[in-house]
This record gives sequence, C-alpha cells and structure tokens, in this order.
Amino acid sequence: MQNNINGSEAINMALHDSMRLSKKVMTFGLGVTDPKGVFGTTLGLEQTFGSDRVFDTPTSENAMTGVGIGLAVAGFKPVMVHQRLDFFILALDQLINSAAKFHYMYGGAVNVPITIRLILGKGWGQGPTHSQNLINLFASIPGLKVVMPSNAKNAYQLLISAINDPNPVVYLEHRWVHSIKSDFDKKRLKPFEIGGIEAYGEGKELAIISMSYFTHEALIAKQELDKKNIKIKIIDLLSVKPLNEKLLINELKGIKKILILDLGFRYCSFASYLSNLIKDKLHICDIKIIDSGDLSEPTSYFLTKHYYVNHADIFRIAVKMLGLNRTVKTSTLTKRSHDVPNRDFLGPF
Repeated sequence: MQNNINGSEAINMALHDSMRLSKKVMTFGLGVTDPKGVFGTTLGLEQTFGSDRVFDTPTSENAMTGVGIGLAVAGFKPVMVHQRLDFFILALDQLINSAAKFHYMYGGAVNVPITIRLILGKGWGQGPTHSQNLINLFASIPGLKVVMPSNAKNAYQLLISAINDPNPVVYLEHRWVHSIKSDFDKKRLKPFEIGGIEAYGEGKELAIISMSYFTHEALIAKQELDKKNIKIKIIDLLSVKPLNEKLLINELKGIKKILILDLGFRYCSFASYLSNLIKDKLHICDIKIIDSGDLSEPTSYFLTKHYYVNHADIFRIAVKMLGLNRTVKTSTLTKRSHDVPNRDFLGPF
C-alpha cells in the first residue's frame, strides 16, 4: 500500500521498524519521551518498547554520548537524538576521539554502531547558536559517516541504513525536511547503501548539486524551469561521507555548467571539495557555489529574509548561468515565508 507521509512520520516509522526487528536498538536523548516527541519523530516509542530501550537523558551531552558509545561497543545499536546540533558540540571529544577512532585503533576488532541524529536548520529566529550546519567539520573526521536526508522516503531509508551500519553515522536532519511529504510504498523500498545519490532530470546544460532541504528548493526551481522548457539535472547528495565519486562523476558526464548548493559555511567547505573533484575529473570550470558564506545566521526576521537562499534565488541564478536572463523573467516567482516551514511549526522546538 502506498503512503503519503512527511519526514517526521518517516523517521518515526524507521525507528519503530528498527526497534521491532532488533532488541539491540535503543533510542535516547533530550526530549525523546516528551509529549511532542522531538518534532513527532519519537512518538509512541516508549509506550511500544518500554523505558529500558527508550528514555530521556540528563543535560550532559558529552557524558551521555560516552554512554552511547559504550553501549555500541557492547553490541547494542543506540540511536542518540539531539534537538539541536549546536548542543552536541559539547560531545565532540567523545565523537572524534572515541566513536570515530576505535575501529582504527583496535585493528578493526572493535565496531561502534551508533547513530547520532543532529537536528539543524533555519526557522523562528533560531539564530547563530541554534541553527548551524557543521557539515564541514563532521565530514573532515576519519571514521565517521555523514548522511543528510532530503525527503520522507530517503529519511526512512537512510535511518534504517545508519542503524544497521557497523560504523558511527552522523544523521544531519534539517527540521524543514520534517514537513516534506513523499509517496512511497515501504514494502517496495530497496535497502539504501550509504554513499549513494539520487538524480532528477536529464538536462545537459546545467546540473545543480544539492543536499538536505536545499534539494527541495532546487526541485521547485526545476519545476519552474521545466515550464519554460529549460531542462536541468538535480543531483541530491544523500551521503556526504562516504561519497560515491564514481557515481557522481558518471551523472555529471556531458554537463557544461554546475551549481553547487551547500548548507554549510564557506571556508574549508564540502562544496569546495566537490568543485575541485569535478574540475579534476571532468575539467568543468563553469562552477558556481551557493553557501552560507562566512556569516552565522541572524536571529532577526528582517535580517534572515536576506540571508536565506530559496527556490526563487536558485531559479534566478540558474537562468543567469544559462545566459537566459535577458529572455526569461526571473521575477515571476514569489518567496514564501522564509522563517516558518508550515503552519504547525510554532517554534522554537
């Protein structure tokens, strides 16, 4: 049976399915057992699987991450949940010096199958310390896998794959993906290998490489371009690390121009790595990068509306890159609210 569910429901379903299949799977973190269940993603888990496997934790990120790593080493498959990526910064010592290193330090004899859900993203005045995407930091650490879902379908697939992976996986979860709906039949979903990508469209003039919520905005821009008979390709990087370079390069063969959409900051960025990779392998030089610059997200509504990039901006930039800005009107798209993903989002949690 085909379902139409949003990202929150898909993540909740993935947790229920994983915990039902294996008693080794546990879910814990701040707010996991609260009435709102971390944007609805953990609702019903404690009632179904009990407080031994689903529980709230003290506000001590570093210590609790250490507990999670210990559980993973002991053979469990813990899923640790953080309502803010920013708060997890306190646990970087455990992540970088323990979870990411143990398999290497012990000659492959020790695995750390922990999944760490880090929720990030804009909205409702989140500001500099409640919204940032540290993709560049996590991707730079040997031993870590880093994934970023963009819709309900791949949110489910990626979380299932992350929980079953023998290595530590950082699951970067944009809160605006929680409200994006997808049609999919769970029974027909194939296992998703971490490292894969998803491609949309067959255009050869321009390809947009995007990730996480940016893919949603890019696809809206693509729909508008399709109406004007302008064909482009969208490549969604569901896995930042590992990156299937061979698959990516194959998708980009024959492409003339590339626009990279990166939710992270500019310096030492993942987008820069991608740009250099593409130039080296395919000798494509017409590459433009859209990122968060060297500037933290403002809190003020009147400042953030000039900070965020959405489908209207992507549409305009794509038309300009294709040299069509004199013949295609770029002012026909109107920006919807940049600060609230849906009417149910009452913020800040």
